[in-house]
Amino acid sequence: MRSQAPKTLPRAARRALVKLGADITVARKKRRISTVSMAERAFISRATLYKVERGDPTVSMGIYATVLAILGLAEGLGEVADRVNDVLGLDLEENRLPRKIMPVRRAGKRIR
Repeated sequence: MRSQAPKTLPRAARRALVKLGADITVARKKRRISTVSMAERAFISRATLYKVERGDPTVSMGIYATVLAILGLAEGLGEVADRVNDVLGLDLEENRLPRKIMPVRRAGKRIR
């Protein structure tokens, strides 16, 4: 059974994958690495490498990571969804902060 991922992929994600693929192609060419050599280094077929360079969403993330590592570009991969840079997540968390904090009661007395 074929994956439904390509049909349901959000437009922004699709554009990001296509850009990633194009950037991988440019990086490979700048390093003068042939498609045959890159495919051999990544232990993938040339057809899979072509899919990566087109930004195909059916290719596993592990293959994208491997290709980026070969190109020396994998260090930024761990920062993609870093919680420190998650502006929306930080805003949502800030919105959940209590408006007022009541002092803790101890033995029936209210602390002032």
